[in-house]
Amino acid sequence: MDFFKMLFHLDDALKGIIQQYGTLTYLILFGIIFAETGLVILPFLPGDSLIFAAAALAADGTVLNPLLLFVILSIAAIVGDTVNYWVGNKLGDRAYKGEIKYIKKEYIERTHAFFEKHGGKTIFLARFVPIVRTFAPFVAGASKMSYSYFFTYNIVGGLVWVGIFTFLGYTFGNIDFVKKNFELVIVAILVLSVVPIIFEWLKAHMETKKVSSQ
Repeated sequence: MDFFKMLFHLDDALKGIIQQYGTLTYLILFGIIFAETGLVILPFLPGDSLIFAAAALAADGTVLNPLLLFVILSIAAIVGDTVNYWVGNKLGDRAYKGEIKYIKKEYIERTHAFFEKHGGKTIFLARFVPIVRTFAPFVAGASKMSYSYFFTYNIVGGLVWVGIFTFLGYTFGNIDFVKKNFELVIVAILVLSVVPIIFEWLKAHMETKKVSSQ
């Protein structure tokens, strides 16, 4: 309950962090984005919403600077995916077999299916899909994707993902309606983020149903 309360009031939580830690907030934000993208056991962290909220506070005249946010969080996202790739490269076989209890096999399989359909583009597209975002680089490493190939999508994906949510937060976060209804904005971001998952699930379900009826 505390997690969900914080999730829907990220602006208030970040204000408290800024008041207490000042410019060290950049380091805290770096750590959270790195953890979500780099540690396969933490797929539930709110990357999209956090970037939006931080950029909104940057527009509100806090110590945060939008350009610095973009640079620091882009580095966190890119380095996180890189670490995740190499972890997957070393532990992927065991994860596929369900031998690592802290890594859900179903998430690995779901991401693998996404990976099979979209190939290398998954590294870019997954940035915008919760859970898949965390597992995509792991699966890429486990699948022995060429690191140079992975790195290109990683760089572009990290920059675009952080750039979009930084821009949206900085541009719209200071509007009175958004400030007064921030929890609704967070819900909207979460809903839009899971739409690709629902779409892929429904499509796969219909294809399976079609095959079974033949």
